[in-house]
Order: sequence, then structure tokens, then C-alpha cells
Amino acid sequence: MSKLQGKVALVTGASKGIGASIAKELAANGAAVAVNYSSSKAEAEKVVADIKAAGGKAVAVKGSVADPDAIGPLVSTVAKELGPISILVNNAGIYEFAPIDAVTPDHFHKQFNTNVLGLLLTTQAALKSFDPKGGSIINIGSVAAGGVPTASVYSATKGAVDSITTALAHELGAKKIRVNSLNPGMVETEGVHAAGFLGSDFHKEVIARTPLGRIGQPKDIADIAVFLASDDSTWVNGQSIQAAGGNRL
Repeated sequence: MSKLQGKVALVTGASKGIGASIAKELAANGAAVAVNYSSSKAEAEKVVADIKAAGGKAVAVKGSVADPDAIGPLVSTVAKELGPISILVNNAGIYEFAPIDAVTPDHFHKQFNTNVLGLLLTTQAALKSFDPKGGSIINIGSVAAGGVPTASVYSATKGAVDSITTALAHELGAKKIRVNSLNPGMVETEGVHAAGFLGSDFHKEVIARTPLGRIGQPKDIADIAVFLASDDSTWVNGQSIQAAGGNRL
């Protein structure tokens, strides 16, 4: 039997990149998956179609985690269509690099509203529809939590994700809900391509600092997410797991 059979997963920001790969791997392991998207409807529906073509169960659900008013309806739709949630992957996030002299209130709030407040409010709403038997919350952080030049605000949001993970692991343990952070390094996604990182000096520096000699692929991260979602990690709680081939920036 598939290790996630009978479980319902909500993956935020799952229309592309790491989120899409996680959604597909959770489904491949038996979970019914809600593929959340904010604006990329066609891409989310493609992820759902791929899951169904492989014999899995999935639905696409719209809702921006940066909009507090959209989060409640998003979670309610998932619970109505698929049932009580037992896996929440807080993947939705944004990043903007800027040196300190270019940091503005808008730059700050845009990233914190999605990466931190959105994560908190999504978790809060999901808990109201969580399986009474417990489950797993996986917060997608970043090795950038350690601090990256020209990314002070983004790094701060991911540092906050690690802190939230520790706090919620203690707070929700009594409910049999485990909370862990999964922190990738550079991963080859649509966003990394669009940002022009591939082939850049930064890309080459990352590879040079990575003992395994490459950047990550979405499935590298998705496989770890499946582990954290399953009973294979039943004794793993409150951890920040680095997934960057040994590169800690």
C-alpha cells in the first residue's frame, strides 16, 4: 500500500517548480492533493492532469496566501472536496533581492506578507480542518535563512520560517501534528530560469560550494517532503532540514 494512502494534502503555490513536484510526489505515494495556485490556473490544472494521468487524485484550488481574506475559503474548499487535511505543505513564497540601500517598506511587506504572515494564517486556517488523528506540516524554507548578501529581507523571512517551525512543533505536538522546515538551496525551477541565475557567476559559485557538485532538482526536494509527510518520519519534529547537497551558503 502507498505510504500516504487515505491522506489529504494541501500544497500552497503548487502550480510550478518545487510545489508542483511535491504535489506530484505526494499523489504518487497515495495522497489526495489540493494543488493551490494564485494566478497560474492553467499551470495548476496541468499539474492536476498529470497527477490524474498517473492514477492519482487531485484538485486545483485558487487562493493567494498573501490575501488573508482568501485563505479561509481556500482551506474550506479543500476540506469540502477532499476531506480533513493531514498534510500541509507551506510552499508558496516569493523572493526579491535588493542591497540594503534599496530596501523599502513595500519590498519588506511584500515578502513578509507572503512568506511569513501567509504561512501563519494558512496554518491557522488548516488546523480547523485538520484530521483529528494528526499529521504533518512542512514549511518550505531556504538555506538563505543563514543570511545572503543583497537578500536581507528574504533571508529574514526564511529565518522566521525556521523559528515558526520550532515554535509550532512545540505548540502542536499534543495534537499529534509534526512541524518541520525543508530548506532547499538553489533548485532549477522556472523562477530560477526567469531570474537569469543559470549560467551566471552566482550559479557557478553555488556549484563550487556544493560538495555534490550540482544544484538541486525539484524532485530532490519532493522526495524529502514525502518522507516528512509519511509515518517514516514519525519521530522527526521541529527540525530544519537542509536540502542543498551540503552547501550551507
